[in-house]
Amino acid sequence: MPKKMLDPVPESKSGLVPFDDAPLNKFHVKITALTFGANFSDGYQLGVIGIALTLIGPQMGFGSAWEGLLGASALIGIFLGSITLGWLADRIGRQQLYMLNFVLITVASIAQFWVEGPMQLFVLRLLIGIGIGADYAIGPTLVAEFCPRRSRGFLLASLTAMWTIGYICSFFFGNYLIDMGGDAWRWLLASSALPSFVVLVMRVGTPESPRWLISKGRVDEARAVVEKYIGRHVDFESIASLAAEPGADKAPSVSYRALFSPEQWRKTAFGVLYYNCQVIPYFAIYTFLPIVMAKFGLEGGFLGDGLLNVFLLLGSIAGLWFVSRFSRRGFVIGSFVVMAVALGPMGVWPNAPKLLLFVLFLVFTFMMSASSNLDQVYPPELFSTALRSSGVGLLNGLSRVGSAIGTFLLPMSIDHLGFSPSMTILSVFLVLGAVVSFAWAPETSGSTLD
Repeated sequence: MPKKMLDPVPESKSGLVPFDDAPLNKFHVKITALTFGANFSDGYQLGVIGIALTLIGPQMGFGSAWEGLLGASALIGIFLGSITLGWLADRIGRQQLYMLNFVLITVASIAQFWVEGPMQLFVLRLLIGIGIGADYAIGPTLVAEFCPRRSRGFLLASLTAMWTIGYICSFFFGNYLIDMGGDAWRWLLASSALPSFVVLVMRVGTPESPRWLISKGRVDEARAVVEKYIGRHVDFESIASLAAEPGADKAPSVSYRALFSPEQWRKTAFGVLYYNCQVIPYFAIYTFLPIVMAKFGLEGGFLGDGLLNVFLLLGSIAGLWFVSRFSRRGFVIGSFVVMAVALGPMGVWPNAPKLLLFVLFLVFTFMMSASSNLDQVYPPELFSTALRSSGVGLLNGLSRVGSAIGTFLLPMSIDHLGFSPSMTILSVFLVLGAVVSFAWAPETSGSTLD
């Protein structure tokens, strides 16, 4: 489904370019690159815990309950960080929290090296998740509020591609390191501190969002940010006028109730449901990929798992093109349909030829990776500036609740219900996602943020 035409923007002064149509510059690329950090860290963190648990479990002697809880620990933290710190970012601004969350991630990542029991590891990974969750709410919000609308979809989608790269890096490095046995898992978990520290240092000096400053009545500060980072050729009034529209000039109080107002609730509900229906199968399956592959009878070892990671990477790259080429609504509906068709037979026909199952799993992997590019694109476009960080935080947070529950329950579901019923349940979420998207998905491609 092709994209609709770009929405009109307020007319600019003679010779000046509207803020939303400003040419892409080095700062736009930099603010996007700095936001890569949370996505890379999240993908890396999810990947290393799944690999590390193959050594941690036997050493510490805990069963499937702790295994599921540790696998879900960062997801629980992402929920807490997204919900609380996303809301706080709409109150006090994006910039301070954009720095502090990576201090938390770096310190907690290093501390994993010295854990002596599952509870200590759970707490540290919970803290890591809180930091990542905060960045999931704040990072895409900053990118969306700074970047021109023609490039916004591609730049936001590239954040998810970095998640995939982080996951793939954890796979190859983790499998190399874990073969050493012993306490290699400590080095593997602590290695996540390195990219976090690099991002922390590079974020020093990041400016505040001019849209947020305007929403709080700090117009002169916003003007200075626009002139310094976007350019003097930009018509500042093109975004200042949005804050001057009726009801927008009083710096509205930030409340989660506003996300469920008569004007907003449908977009919020769609965001929560579509996001959960997508990530529950993704996180559950890929946190415990070795277990899932073994149940398929597809123990391909390094080569088989490596091929899956190649399809993850190819899907994330293709997803960038899909976001640029197709409408948001068409892409989200179509991706759910393809994923349901690919995963469904794995649940209802587990004794199918191994080659067929593997091909279907590759299709599922490719499309899941491609469609996840929307996870950073859609949420910021569903909310106004006054609610954007809170709304993005809510969607990310609640999606991680679903992910954490699915990740926690999958090992026990496979043990008690069996593999096929477990895959069938995950397929039902994909069908539900297609139905919800068809009913409620708005079209936001090329829209002007208010």
